[in-house]
Amino acid sequence: MTGIHPLVAPWGRFGLRTFYIDAPEPAIVDTGVTESIGGMRAGLEAIGRRIEDVRWILLTHGHIDHIGGAHAVWELTGRRAQVVIHQGDVPMLRSREAHVEEWRSGRGKWLSDPDGEATEEALLRDAISGEMEPTLALDGGEVLDLGGGVRVAVHSIPGHTIGAVAYVVEETGDVFVGDAVQGYGAASWFPGYEDPNQYRASLEFLRDDVRPQRLYLGHPYRRADGTPFPEVLDASDALEAIQGSIDNEARIRASVLSHLELGLRATASPYSPFQSVAEELNYAGDPTLEPAPFFTTMNAYLTQFGTERGATS
Repeated sequence: MTGIHPLVAPWGRFGLRTFYIDAPEPAIVDTGVTESIGGMRAGLEAIGRRIEDVRWILLTHGHIDHIGGAHAVWELTGRRAQVVIHQGDVPMLRSREAHVEEWRSGRGKWLSDPDGEATEEALLRDAISGEMEPTLALDGGEVLDLGGGVRVAVHSIPGHTIGAVAYVVEETGDVFVGDAVQGYGAASWFPGYEDPNQYRASLEFLRDDVRPQRLYLGHPYRRADGTPFPEVLDASDALEAIQGSIDNEARIRASVLSHLELGLRATASPYSPFQSVAEELNYAGDPTLEPAPFFTTMNAYLTQFGTERGATS
């Protein structure tokens, strides 16, 4: 059976999760950021493996905490590893500016921080080890051959980002989804997604069609009771995480749409103009902490349903 090994990928307050697929052509799923490389290397050395021997870098989506270390890992392999990402998120691998634009057009619109863009640019300089082109841009539907009968099927699961994918090890039912299954949030206690309808549809696809035997999440996402899911979710935990994500999306959707009908108003609250939504959902986290999933998700509903009328920022 193919060995799957969780690796430590530290970055500040975040609990980043990256994984090693022990195959004839070894793969790393997601790479953390620049400062994560040392922890990943140590984790591989602890199991008698070397980062230099990795031949596949499988990126679940284009956010910095998942692709920031990709260039550095690729360099360590002598540029022999295949760097794989969905074509929808290729711009995030190609250019730091794409991340700034994502910030500017999404959560940045709602953060009252005149230095926010400069802060984001500085973060990106440190966190992204280099800009690069992928060696393989995915559409979804591909099957990657890691040798020795280890085949990894690719499924497009947009919602968190347009280019989010699931990697499924066919022989074992191990499924890597990055941030496409968020439950009740991770470090910021709120799920973040760019398209609510696609997020929900992708979750239903994972539940009904993929049916993971083991599920690997990109962060320590939480159950409804606030406890984190383990690094490796068995089939039962996987179903709970997926269904919990669906249930939480429905809960958030109902609240946002009801308050959009009433009209949003600017307030002195850090959640402005979504203070009423935060109160109804009992959300008391800090919405300004990057990656600010509260504002990302609020912006997604406004974009999705085109009901920004009456809202003021």
